[in-house]
Amino acid sequence: MQSSDNTGFNPGSENYVIGVDYGTLSGRAVVVRVRDGKELGSGVFDYPHAVVTEALPADVADVADGTVTRLPGDWALQVPNDYRDVLRHAVPAAIADAGIDPSAVVGIATDFTACTMVPVKADGTPLNELPGFANRPHAYVKLWRHHAAQAQADRINVLAAELGESWLPRYGGLSSSEWEFAKGLQLLEEDPEAYAEMDHWVEAADWIVWQLCGNYVRNACTAGYKGIYQDGNYPSEEFLAALNPQFKDFVSAKLDHTIGRLGDAAGFLTAEAAAWTGLPEGIAVAVGNVDAHVTAPAAKAVEPGQLVAIMGTSTCHVMNGTELREVPGMCGVVDGGIVDGLWGYEAGQSGVGDIFGWFTKYGVPPEYHEAAAAQGLGIHEYLTELASGQAIGEHGLIALDWHSGNRSVLVDHELSGAVVGQTLATRPEDTYRALLEATAFGTRTIVDAFRDSGVPVKEFIVAGGLLKNKLLMQIYADITGLQLSTIGSTQGPALGSAIHAAVAAGTYPDIRSAAAAMGSAPGAVYTPIPENVAAYEELFREYRTLHDYFGRGTNDVMHRLKAIQRGAARRSAKAEPGNGAAVPAGSDAAERLEEVSA
Repeated sequence: MQSSDNTGFNPGSENYVIGVDYGTLSGRAVVVRVRDGKELGSGVFDYPHAVVTEALPADVADVADGTVTRLPGDWALQVPNDYRDVLRHAVPAAIADAGIDPSAVVGIATDFTACTMVPVKADGTPLNELPGFANRPHAYVKLWRHHAAQAQADRINVLAAELGESWLPRYGGLSSSEWEFAKGLQLLEEDPEAYAEMDHWVEAADWIVWQLCGNYVRNACTAGYKGIYQDGNYPSEEFLAALNPQFKDFVSAKLDHTIGRLGDAAGFLTAEAAAWTGLPEGIAVAVGNVDAHVTAPAAKAVEPGQLVAIMGTSTCHVMNGTELREVPGMCGVVDGGIVDGLWGYEAGQSGVGDIFGWFTKYGVPPEYHEAAAAQGLGIHEYLTELASGQAIGEHGLIALDWHSGNRSVLVDHELSGAVVGQTLATRPEDTYRALLEATAFGTRTIVDAFRDSGVPVKEFIVAGGLLKNKLLMQIYADITGLQLSTIGSTQGPALGSAIHAAVAAGTYPDIRSAAAAMGSAPGAVYTPIPENVAAYEELFREYRTLHDYFGRGTNDVMHRLKAIQRGAARRSAKAEPGNGAAVPAGSDAAERLEEVSA
């Protein structure tokens, strides 16, 4: 922790901190009072380029002849300058909304989606901003939900299991295509020119801190959970060379860097970043962190057994434990990964709110949208109202919540969603409720994995945008059998970041004490209804049967369909006139990308 003498903290006056939460589609800034955590103002900035999944944006891709740079399936990219724009817009808006004097702000902290990776030069410049690289997909940010590195993840897992790598059990026996190593290996093998040009392979959580303070400090959270950093070591050069000889020095040449402890200051706000944000130059900038993990202090959930589910487009489950346990299919367990002195566990679901959004966009007829509008309701509210009148099991459906793959406990992004039991009488509200229930069954699977591995779950706390759906919260309570409480703040991650900013600024000695003073009061509480618990137990048995049938190798149809889909997409892309190559035509990278997309 940095001395308060360097931060501008004045014990004799009111002080404030800024928390900035970088989500999948937008960044949110919150002004928080240091002494009690009161949220005084906020600002939101939507990323102009959102998530890039089909083609590189024309306004940033440098293609003189107007060709379109198409992306293969399962890609999800972002434009790094959108993140800078959050600092330029959301932070000043939050300060204006709070009506405070910016000179009273003593620190700023950020959190980010993970694993979201930025290939950069030695000075932090993203590759896509270099001349000649704007039309190369591998030069852009690979968002957390970029799942096109599954083949590389599979090879990492097979080799690690064969060699008995000691780190593998810390990740439940499987590493993910979402993580640093799989995505880095994909970059090397599909665009070696871009890989060679890259000096650092940086988590976006650390890149944005670098932009704020001018220092590159690798945060302990993503290093442990996403970077396979355990007991002071990464995977060995021998292991990496066995994956690909050119990957041997990936850690030493591209990844390894000074690791900062959570809650410490990475540095101090530069003059340039002060101009972007309207904040005083020289205030503390906290070490970066992950959106889910910073939320635990915001919910005052920093003790063992308190499971926090941050529910939005996806869900991340984080919890502290006193002992190291190997939990099958977990995203990781890291010493001090959430707070010092405890083992931090992470699990997750790759699609939750995304699934509900997909269904309302593509699976609901116009007359439902019209009826919702006539009642002054959003389509989610309307479907929830219809579904809430059903008895449990009345719709006759079971769904698998794998529309964006499975993060925990199967760790397989080649899996896909399914709905079983549909008939000609099935209505949109039936399927909608089945999808709500499917995500709850997925969380129940994670809770059971923790418990079965000797990591007790004593409390279930929900943060994020989905907590406002009361039906969904009751379904989760009934399916897990746990009393569910919600965080009182609507900006849990941003509040959690603000708590870290307060510690970095020297206003509190550690995260625990800051959380006790600044954490949010509880919101609504949902108690399991005994008859609902019993009814859902029967349905959960059916979910688990389907889960194991499609997810544990009995029937690999989902994998085969993915392969057929990729082949069809490749043939279609070749036949479609006017398509640009995903990388410069005729290059080695273009040939490799074509092979992989097959």
